[in-house]
Amino acid sequence: MAIPRFREHHGLPILANGFRPFFLLGAVQSALTILVWLPVFYGELKLTSDFAPRDWHVHEMLYGYLPAIITGFLFTAIPNWTGRLPLQGMPLLTLVVAWIAGRIAVTFSAGASWWLVAAVDCGFLLLVVGAAAREIIAGRNWRNLQVVLLVAMLLAGNIGFHVEAHVRGAADTSIRIGVAVVVLLIALIGGRIVPSFTRNWLVRENPGRLPVPFGRFDVVVVLVSALVLLAWIIVPDHAFTGIALALAGVLHLIRLARWAGDRTLRERLLVILHVGYAFVPLGFLINAAASFGMVLPSAGLHAWMAGAAGVMTLAVMTRATLGHTGQQLTASAATQAIYAAIVVAALARICAVLEPAHSELLLHVAAFAWVTAFLGFALAYGPLLLGLKRRALAVRSA
Repeated sequence: MAIPRFREHHGLPILANGFRPFFLLGAVQSALTILVWLPVFYGELKLTSDFAPRDWHVHEMLYGYLPAIITGFLFTAIPNWTGRLPLQGMPLLTLVVAWIAGRIAVTFSAGASWWLVAAVDCGFLLLVVGAAAREIIAGRNWRNLQVVLLVAMLLAGNIGFHVEAHVRGAADTSIRIGVAVVVLLIALIGGRIVPSFTRNWLVRENPGRLPVPFGRFDVVVVLVSALVLLAWIIVPDHAFTGIALALAGVLHLIRLARWAGDRTLRERLLVILHVGYAFVPLGFLINAAASFGMVLPSAGLHAWMAGAAGVMTLAVMTRATLGHTGQQLTASAATQAIYAAIVVAALARICAVLEPAHSELLLHVAAFAWVTAFLGFALAYGPLLLGLKRRALAVRSA
């Protein structure tokens, strides 16, 4: 790892680091999207978006919320990868404004030109890819260009979403492209940070069996997953795809078992990372069953999105916020409540598909738990992200 350089920021604290605005805004947007979605789903509220209701919901979670969190993580990690100065101030504010513009354009797109809405919405990820690539290339951090490539693929999926929604009236393939990219990002980045953080804590707090670090087996799992997900994008219902998905699910289970997650139960900041990653193999296995018509495909999609993406993003958001604001790396009661809520939300959303007789109740449980988790994060971590807690401590010490 390169040694990151530091530049003191004299403006608004929320623009001092990439994670601050995007974690906070992303959490609020995620909660509000689900608050709106359930009344829309039951026909109690009408959207002002040109997208069909389901497409709006999928788009705002897949190409709205997740890119915000990915961006926050990316521009916080890049200085550590490259040793270059962090993105701050006006350049960071430009990205924030571009993201907000995309959310407004999509949500209030009824009657607007679809290509203009697409340009505004996709402009954010285009800026992210350009800025991230510039920093990584300038820092000669070639290994992490693969992460930028995946974000570029997410941009391509977003462009495809707008085209599909306009031409066909509903998105399909572009949804699977976006989901596949998110799963690969979790497999790639999670496959590095989960065993690394676990090892660091175990060496200090619980000596004994340690996680196996990222190696050839992990490379094979990621490559196999990429090929399997490509098949799933193209022919999701084929028997070969189902077998391949099941194989990938088993490989990810083996990978997870190598990380000694059972030895981290005392530290919830670590346990939640292992729980979040467990939804990756679960998603592969449920989608394998869906390929053979055994369950509805949305069960597997929500295992990946509500489960893997929802849990892992909150796990990373809480840990990164604590670490980069100088707080103790341990899960408070509020943080543990956030973790419990997001796991309940993910499980309830999956079961709502698997248990149609109880789907209405489970959908409400999932929505309530999801909103609780993300608004809980905004309330508990907002003062840290805004720089208010640090200022309060400084005033008391003075």
